Amino acid sequence: MADLFDNGAARVSETSHRPLADRLRPKALVDVIGQQKVLGPDAPLTTMLSSGTLSSLILWGPPGVGKTTIARLLADETDLHFVQISAIFSGVPELRKVFEAARIRRQNGQGTLLFVDEIHRFNKAQQDGFLPHMEDGTILLVGATTENPSFELNAAVMSRAQVMVLERLSLAELELLAQRAEKELGKALPLDGLAREALLEMADGDGRALLNLIEQVSAWKVEGKLDTAALGSRLTRRAAQYDKSGDAHYNLISALHKSVRGSDPDAALYWFARMLEGGEDPRYLARRITRMAVEDIGLADPQAQAVCLQSWETYERLGSPEGELALAQAVTYLALAPKSNAAYVAYKGARKAAKETGSEPPPKHILNAPTKMMKEQGYGEGYAYDHDAEDGFSGQNYFPETMKRPVLYAPVERGFERELKKRLDYFSKLRTRRDDQG
Repeated sequence: MADLFDNGAARVSETSHRPLADRLRPKALVDVIGQQKVLGPDAPLTTMLSSGTLSSLILWGPPGVGKTTIARLLADETDLHFVQISAIFSGVPELRKVFEAARIRRQNGQGTLLFVDEIHRFNKAQQDGFLPHMEDGTILLVGATTENPSFELNAAVMSRAQVMVLERLSLAELELLAQRAEKELGKALPLDGLAREALLEMADGDGRALLNLIEQVSAWKVEGKLDTAALGSRLTRRAAQYDKSGDAHYNLISALHKSVRGSDPDAALYWFARMLEGGEDPRYLARRITRMAVEDIGLADPQAQAVCLQSWETYERLGSPEGELALAQAVTYLALAPKSNAAYVAYKGARKAAKETGSEPPPKHILNAPTKMMKEQGYGEGYAYDHDAEDGFSGQNYFPETMKRPVLYAPVERGFERELKKRLDYFSKLRTRRDDQG
């Protein structure tokens, strides 16, 4: 590999004061590592550029995948003046100055690509402020966000911009970035094969994080190559990307819920652990797994809800980290329990029927009649006391008299609901027999 690092020492002396991420910033879009779904030969951005129809964009993706770099290169490709602001540090006065400068620039024949980092941090009024300048061509907006734009950005802004989804870098792409870094540094990293893989995994798909790690490793004075254990003793693994109020939170709880629903205990435990590693409050998880028991298991296994509540109580008594084991056991139990949403569907159907029927009163025969006037009105007349029936079932109608009897609860042939279905079928036959006799 000697030829790979020719003249490396001279280059290092010239640029060592600049961060490695800055020194390796691509000079053209074709040099960007990854994001082929956006930058590939027939991808959306490539098509826009080749046809000369670049529109305002929202670049949505995790940190360190090239959002800022792509915005800069788009300005170069389209001969637009590049202006970068951050929603964290900019307010209305700064935006006014930016828009006025862009207006003057436009009058002089120069367009402006305005790159807004963390655009989701702007409030609704600030986001609305972009609209007239986007519409009259004063700016071409490129916003960057790590959060789901459909949740965080105004519909008006979204309708005037195309969303481009950028993905975390794969291990192969991170390896390519590491090779570029070694060429720039003029030396190979002092790591054996497994340690090198561990370093790439530490970056967790974040190219900027990888370059920062490489800068640290390359500065070490070591003999030979370090193994994974030696690397781990010198570097701490980067915390997984997880925002308890952001998109990752909702994605992971969705993955946990669907893994439980899909009866996969291994996947359910994995996503449960991912959320704990990200710093999620175990009480939030306790609440959500109890909801899963009610929503997706229901009466197919009535014990599931009790297991969740017991695990929740156990966590409250033990605290962390021991209490999380009780929650993990509940997650495992739920994943392996028979599944039914019949009660959930019945509940939603009942709410819908209640809304549609408004204020229809109960039938008079099931109303109490504590006063003489109420008795004269027919309250309680004809009520059949079920315990007096031979089989403990009168079969009377309990719905409003003007309402057609609906079927709301339809138990499944799984778990305990198989027994409930037998009971329901039995009562249905009795009801039909009483109706025929009546």
